[in-house]
Amino acid sequence: MSKKEIQGLTVKKTEDFSEWYTQIVQKAELADIRFGIQGFIVHRPWGFFIIRKIYEYLEEEIENQNHLPFLFPIAVKEKDLKKEKEHAGFTPNVFWITEAGESKLEERFALRPTGEAQIYPLYSLWFRSHKELPFKGYQSRLSVFRNEMTTRPFLRGREFLFFESHDVFNTHEEALNQIELDLKTCKKVIQHKIKLPFLYFKRPQWDKFKGADNTFTPDTLMPDGKRNQLASTHDLGQNFSRAYDIKVIDKNEKEQFVWQTCFGPGIWRIMAALIGIHGDDKGLILPFDMSPIQVIIIPITFTKKKEESEKIIKLCKELEEKLKKQNYRSKFDNSEQTPGFKYNKWELMGVPIRIEIGPNEIKNKSLSIILRTEKTKKVIRIKDLELSIPKFSKKIDDDIKKRADIYFKNNTREAKSLDELKKLIVEYRGFIKVPFCSIEKDGEKCADILKTETDGGNICGTLYPKEEKLKLSQKCIICNKEAKHIVYVAKSY
Repeated sequence: MSKKEIQGLTVKKTEDFSEWYTQIVQKAELADIRFGIQGFIVHRPWGFFIIRKIYEYLEEEIENQNHLPFLFPIAVKEKDLKKEKEHAGFTPNVFWITEAGESKLEERFALRPTGEAQIYPLYSLWFRSHKELPFKGYQSRLSVFRNEMTTRPFLRGREFLFFESHDVFNTHEEALNQIELDLKTCKKVIQHKIKLPFLYFKRPQWDKFKGADNTFTPDTLMPDGKRNQLASTHDLGQNFSRAYDIKVIDKNEKEQFVWQTCFGPGIWRIMAALIGIHGDDKGLILPFDMSPIQVIIIPITFTKKKEESEKIIKLCKELEEKLKKQNYRSKFDNSEQTPGFKYNKWELMGVPIRIEIGPNEIKNKSLSIILRTEKTKKVIRIKDLELSIPKFSKKIDDDIKKRADIYFKNNTREAKSLDELKKLIVEYRGFIKVPFCSIEKDGEKCADILKTETDGGNICGTLYPKEEKLKLSQKCIICNKEAKHIVYVAKSY
């Protein structure tokens, strides 16, 4: 990294979030957008380490639920992509493989936009008896491809990182139980480990996953007030099993179609929320376990005091090795840059703990500690470092969670009329609660009017699992008919 590249962020997060986000993605070395094809980015090492952590958390959690890993090819048959009527809606946005060398292919293939059309034709061959179910499978650390017209690193892309589970059951009750487990996975991983707050929604029927009976999502808010959907889990009913002929012989020796669910945590979207919600005007702020470097050690030396400088360097090296033996990801920054330059660099990168060692520390057998979430310096004895790191790491994670929760708290307003909604969505943005006629298909017309009138406001859905109760005689803010739901509205990416 050159000195020019780490001059720091030049805008404040609260004043120009869009530019702040662009700068932090580039300057903190999360991604490189100079690959040359719109919507295709390079995941740089610092950013990819963080993303790999997200994958690890998810894999560990769902394997504890008895999911088994598999990996399917990148290509999807055109006929398979079109088998389920609603799911065929993906086809206008797929990339097609039509040639091999100089020869036209007899049958064109698509780069997978999602996994259902790849996986379910094989499921129809894998299962024959109810005794083989439930089956829980997932694939991880892969890419999917969709021809998005508007792209932004970690928010929208033509190639983006993916994770999906595909589960098969004998009964609908088992499938619904899995939906609840998927939502618990979101809470354990996204909320507890990554410290991102969200609300659960049941999506309206016109905005559910293509081919699903129902879709449920954890949604957060970015600092520009826009909704960020962090994951989704889908009750597929028997729609795909009928389309792909996935049947088993049940206990009564009768053939029946299976029940299915699928779950898709948004790897990119989680990364975007981590950047946007936790970061500050100095750069990234990372939970301790997610940081590529957890402890950075910076010497404060003086060329005219060689003997003293040598003692400082020696102690820095010893601490680095000691921390590594204790399984902390530590680094001694012995580059030729000034201490101030190093402070700014590692704050930008989000390193949780900084240790400074200079003449005073050598003299007093102490260490100066700066936590990324605090401005004040702590001084501890060298011999207390081993016991202090766990305390500091917990303090950092607690600070991150507290900040995120405060940021997210009171982020919802209420509108009783369309005019009030239009005013709030401009002035406040965020989530806005309104009475609405229906989240079934018959409400879509009102949803379209709402979106037009608010210049892009989307109905996120109703709170789940406990939907809010309507007040007596509330009317839909669009059609003025009796309202059946309180829905949440927000602008989205």
